[in-house]
Amino acid sequence: MTLHKAEKVVIITEKMILKGVCKIIEDCGATGYTIVAAGGKGSRNVRSTSDRALVIDDFANVKIEVIVKHKTMAETIMVQVAAKYFENYSGITYVEDVEILRPKKFN
Repeated sequence: MTLHKAEKVVIITEKMILKGVCKIIEDCGATGYTIVAAGGKGSRNVRSTSDRALVIDDFANVKIEVIVKHKTMAETIMVQVAAKYFENYSGITYVEDVEILRPKKFN
């Protein structure tokens, strides 16, 4: 088995801006992404995933993971998302070095 180096961009933000964040990801050339519900505590208070029925779904948080082959694409996604949304919406983004099995999926 041969593993190949790649970058994983992680964006944790408000669900109400999900469509716009995904558009940035696609426009930057990423081939896909994964979205999961997110909760936790940060500078803008506590967000829970278990009290979902108590809040409007649009105010929930999501975690978006994107795997790309090159650090430049990862940085472009992060910079564009932060510039467009993080002044007015809660959010954080970071990048991790990962190893992937099928690099052709991320061309």
